[in-house]
Amino acid sequence: MTFAFFPAVDLRGGKCVQLVGGVPGTEVVALDNPLAQAERWVAEGTDHLHIIDLDGAILGKRVNAPILSRIVKKLDLYTQVGGGIRTEEDVSTILDLGVDRAILGTAALKDPEMVSRLADRHGSERIMVALDVKRGSVTTEGWQKTLGKKAVELGKLFEEKGAGSILFTNIDVEGRQKGIDLEPTRALVQAVKIPVVAAGGVTSIEDVLALRDAETAGAVAGTAIYTGKLSVRQTLAALRK
Repeated sequence: MTFAFFPAVDLRGGKCVQLVGGVPGTEVVALDNPLAQAERWVAEGTDHLHIIDLDGAILGKRVNAPILSRIVKKLDLYTQVGGGIRTEEDVSTILDLGVDRAILGTAALKDPEMVSRLADRHGSERIMVALDVKRGSVTTEGWQKTLGKKAVELGKLFEEKGAGSILFTNIDVEGRQKGIDLEPTRALVQAVKIPVVAAGGVTSIEDVLALRDAETAGAVAGTAIYTGKLSVRQTLAALRK
């Protein structure tokens, strides 16, 4: 399994932003022209991109869809996209744009059978389920509500339902630039056979290498690459060694 490094482009209000713990109003970064930010990471060597419509995740509809469309059409990258994807039609629309993998969070948690239907229709490799964890419990509705269920339990469920991969986000360390908490990620990786991509707290090359060594399929980096704490170019070089 090849490990992938995903620079994040999070969309809110038409801008590329990074929040602390996913809380609106805590913007560490708010940059105009998200396409230009995506192009910046391509210039540093990435061929993978992680795009989240934060407005969509909170409001339940794809608010920043036009921006997403411009990025995907302009750049020839492996892209995984989430935020506000609530219906099977949403998934079809996104995948038809040329997105490689659609990320389902709230919709999958409300209707696990939807994952099975989508995997049958589009192929499991194109369907990713997001498990976003706060203080050990999976959240929903753009991280606003807590379900009281554990990631390992739900990871096994969605593997059974046909999901091709899981995006595991540790909200407790998200956007804080203080490093990862490896143990929850490792526990999920060991519990399922499908690939797990990790997000939350990725701040250094050492964090990325630790996630690779823990046998995750990839790591998402957001705030740290925008503040300059983590270099996309140097991270990719370290992964090639």
